[in-house]
Amino acid sequence: MRLRNIPRADETVSASPFVINEPVELRGRWNELFGNDNPIRIEVGMGKGRFLRDLAALNPDVNYVGIERYTSVLLRAVERVEQEEPTNFYFMCEDAAILPELFAPGEVDRIYLNFSDPWPKKGHAKRRLTSTRFLEVYDKILKADGVVEFKTDNQDLFTFSLESAEEGGWEILGYTRDLHHDPMCEGNVMTEYEEKFSSQGNPICKMVICRKK
Repeated sequence: MRLRNIPRADETVSASPFVINEPVELRGRWNELFGNDNPIRIEVGMGKGRFLRDLAALNPDVNYVGIERYTSVLLRAVERVEQEEPTNFYFMCEDAAILPELFAPGEVDRIYLNFSDPWPKKGHAKRRLTSTRFLEVYDKILKADGVVEFKTDNQDLFTFSLESAEEGGWEILGYTRDLHHDPMCEGNVMTEYEEKFSSQGNPICKMVICRKK
């Protein structure tokens, strides 16, 4: 995926009080940053950050960390909160592949994956955030009863994701190929992409998985 370079992105992102520039130093002690022992939930590929901000506002007793790989994307999230003070959410610019270097085993309660890049070429399957490769990464930081929630409008990616979960030994707690007409939609917080795609008539898929007991 090719992204437009924004000259001010690196400087603006690193200077934001919402951005953790050295997250590896917080491994195993993220609750010290938040100043409480509330559950920690992360969104991988947070984009402009609206979903994460909305969740944080709805759940003040939960701590959230948004992860975005590119500063040119994270910049948009930073600009939207520049007049606010950090409370129960922070951002960081990191690759999801190194999550075990940033969070200790069992430190994360839930992982959200929303409208991830489908990487449609067969040779790029390992780059998909729901591949068995990444499921192994999540397994290293989730609590024993932690879950992964995934939403997409891409039917092929969703089929791949269900198959990856089964192949990786995860339990599928629930799934739907039409979220907005399914009981799983109760309490759903929409992302910007979700609003866009659903308004175009695209059904939204969702799955919730956990490690098999």
